[in-house]
Amino acid sequence: MNRTKGSRTRESRSEGSRTRESRSEGSRSEGSRTRSEGGRSEESRAGSEGAARPRADARTGVRRASAFLARRSLKAHRRAWGAVFAATTAAAALIGAFALVVGSLLLAQPPVERYAGADAVVAADQKVTYTAKPWGSEPKTATTYLPERVRLDRSVVAKAAAAHGVAKAVADDSVPVTVGGEGGAASGLGRSWAAAALAPYRLTDGHPPRSAAEVVIDSALSAATGSGTGDHVTLQVDGAPRPYTVSGVVGTGHRGGSPAVFLTERHLTALAGHPGTVDAVGIVAEPGISADALRASLEEALPDRARGDREVRVLTGPERGQAEHPDALGARGELLPLLASITGTVFMVALLVIATTLSQAVHQRSGELALLRAVGATPRQLRSAVGREVSRVAGAAAVLGGVGAVPLGLLMRSLLTTDPLPLPMPVWLPFAAAATAASLVALAARPVSVLAARSITGLRPAAALGAARAPEPSEPGRVRTVAGAVLAMAGVSAAGAATAQGGQAAAVAASGAATSLIIAVALLGPWIARVAMRVLGTPVRRVGGVSGFLAAKSAAAHNRRLGAAITPIVLVVAFVCVQLAAGSTLERAADRQAGAALRADLVVTGPAAGLPAGAARAVRGAPGVAAATGVLRSGVVLAHREMGDPKLDRFPVLGVTADQLSGTLDPRITAGDPADLTGRGAVAVGEDRAADLGVGIGDPVELRLGDGTEVRLRVVALYERALGLGEFMLPREALAGHVSALRDQRILIRSTDGTAASAATTAASVRRALAPYTGVRVRPATADDIRIAPSSSDQDNAMVIIGVGVIGGFALLAVISTLSLITVGRRPEFRLLRMVGAGRRQVRRMLVLETGLVAVAGLAIGTLVAAVPLVAFAVSTTGSVPYLPPAQYGVLALAVTVAAGAGTLWPGSSGGRFVLGRRR
Repeated sequence: MNRTKGSRTRESRSEGSRTRESRSEGSRSEGSRTRSEGGRSEESRAGSEGAARPRADARTGVRRASAFLARRSLKAHRRAWGAVFAATTAAAALIGAFALVVGSLLLAQPPVERYAGADAVVAADQKVTYTAKPWGSEPKTATTYLPERVRLDRSVVAKAAAAHGVAKAVADDSVPVTVGGEGGAASGLGRSWAAAALAPYRLTDGHPPRSAAEVVIDSALSAATGSGTGDHVTLQVDGAPRPYTVSGVVGTGHRGGSPAVFLTERHLTALAGHPGTVDAVGIVAEPGISADALRASLEEALPDRARGDREVRVLTGPERGQAEHPDALGARGELLPLLASITGTVFMVALLVIATTLSQAVHQRSGELALLRAVGATPRQLRSAVGREVSRVAGAAAVLGGVGAVPLGLLMRSLLTTDPLPLPMPVWLPFAAAATAASLVALAARPVSVLAARSITGLRPAAALGAARAPEPSEPGRVRTVAGAVLAMAGVSAAGAATAQGGQAAAVAASGAATSLIIAVALLGPWIARVAMRVLGTPVRRVGGVSGFLAAKSAAAHNRRLGAAITPIVLVVAFVCVQLAAGSTLERAADRQAGAALRADLVVTGPAAGLPAGAARAVRGAPGVAAATGVLRSGVVLAHREMGDPKLDRFPVLGVTADQLSGTLDPRITAGDPADLTGRGAVAVGEDRAADLGVGIGDPVELRLGDGTEVRLRVVALYERALGLGEFMLPREALAGHVSALRDQRILIRSTDGTAASAATTAASVRRALAPYTGVRVRPATADDIRIAPSSSDQDNAMVIIGVGVIGGFALLAVISTLSLITVGRRPEFRLLRMVGAGRRQVRRMLVLETGLVAVAGLAIGTLVAAVPLVAFAVSTTGSVPYLPPAQYGVLALAVTVAAGAGTLWPGSSGGRFVLGRRR
């Protein structure tokens, strides 16, 4: 038994030893597996790091290779990139200048002069709205500004004075007056003495007016009339001049604004002629009251509406100027869409010029890029190299153009700024405009260059080797052709849309149509160049001999290049023709209609304050006068729908005297009787406008008068000469209570016989009848005296300078840059011609003939592109063909020819001895 126990003990020991050995082996095996797995993981990490390092090195190599190619190419193609630099710089400067002007116009507010000493001004809202629901959409609201001042109920003065924080509420009315003294006469504004504190004006001599026979004048009127305290002056308000005594002279701390003459409040209210209303209410706050607290207090105390649907507005800070110049924001509202439309056109033109020059620069290097691709350069390397080149050139050009945009924008701003609406220039605006223009140009340049190089960089190396030696393709791609055809159709459609517009709107639509057609010409350039060569090639060959043969063959073999050369010329010709011809066509038609409508042979003009109503009555009583009518100018607002959308249009109108109308004006009545144009419920309508509105004799027309009053007028006559006399003609009494100042601008006179001798005699008798009136003048009548709009205003001249001068100058620079770029790229061709025996004169004459061919083709195509929208616009608006003064077109043709010659001949002459120099 003992042996049995011992044997069991030994067996258990042996099993334990085996167990320990197996555990140790297991632990060793696990350790070895762990070490082996750790070794493999380290090896895999090392392998992945090793694989990532070559990829990073490859990317670095691509960047280095691209940077090397870009540097070498910039040095080798300095002339080509110089042309691109010039065009890009000009584009950035132009975009930045327009951005600066548009931004300044958006911030513009009328200046604060009369209310500089007021803490707030209460005035009626000058805006009018019209809401309608277009087909299949939510209701929309159109807004415009009224041309005449909207007045407040006089009860608003007491309510404003009772508001918390108000120390004084002053009723402010203004009356245009003519002040006469020993030293001369001058126009000014009559105001109550209580309103002097709103400027503020302060007495420098004398005392305030104490009776209706005393006045206080400001220092400007004192100097103009040579009058001082104690002197006698005359005031011409609503009739013949009346004598007053100067009780004092005031001075003000601000400059600008109309000269002022102050009367007692009661007398001023009587002269103003609207005792139940006031122009505005000036508010002087109590000490310690903030502007926001004052506004809140007044808004709580005042009614929401005054005089029907007009809102009551509380103006503080820079807004106070809106109460002084009620139509200033209306003028801004008319100018802003026009300037924005031109800005959009400028942006499209600038992008077109950048795309054209960059594409031409890249295209001229297609053989070089194909060769690089053939020897192993990757597409990515080539795209990166081209992008780097363009980015460097465009980046520097954009910065320089952004800097140049500031003085150009300031020049354009000076042309558009007016006294009622000065354009502000905050410090941040030039920087923002320059940065915006530079960013847009720099960001647009690289994608254009990459797209232009895509046809080469995407080739296989073997195919690229053949492309390097292949001739230039003569036809554009399918996508480009289709896009050009679509844009051409869009341009024709836009020209058709111009027929439904009128005035400036039709001119803007015509400009848009021309832009679409210009871009279509750029896309379809090779096709157009081929057609042009078929027409002009034979004359060039016959006239030029050997040089003509070379010029014709060179142009026919490179349709793409010829199309690129023609495009900028088409751009400048079409754009300038549309801008000039649209205005010239309207002005010529209006002049003709106004001249045909004028039956008066004499006209009476007055001072800036206008002619009192009594002047027309005095003229009618003068010997030799057969008829005399005062011409009162105002405006109306027409609410209507255009393509389902609500729209508000402002129209200038004439207020006339019906019983005197036939003797002085002939609007060519086509229906109705102008003798019925009397009372407050009649209107005469131009026949084209009546057709648009669908109204006839006896039908009602709903209008808003100049102060926003809604009226329903009965059509009593239709007339033809609406371009010269306006779309609507109203009785003078219908406008009398709705104008800011009831003053005639002109008095039209028809003498008894109508002969020159009779007119001279009548003029003398009229002068005697008007002797009591100050500042009147009698002279022969002209068409400008009755035209509904002046033949040329300062703003019109400014828009011509901006639209034609600035943009046309940029387009001419684009012509020079593009043609210079093309000429520089042809230097190998010139070398070859000289090497095979072409003489210096032959090459020079070839360049001259090519310049003439490009200029003639560009002028012809550009004129045709402009004619498409202009014909539709002119026929529908005036019933005649477009008109452009021959002298203006001659200057345009000369400028285009000189620019084409500078872009072609100067680079050819400076291109080296291989072109025009002697052979060696």
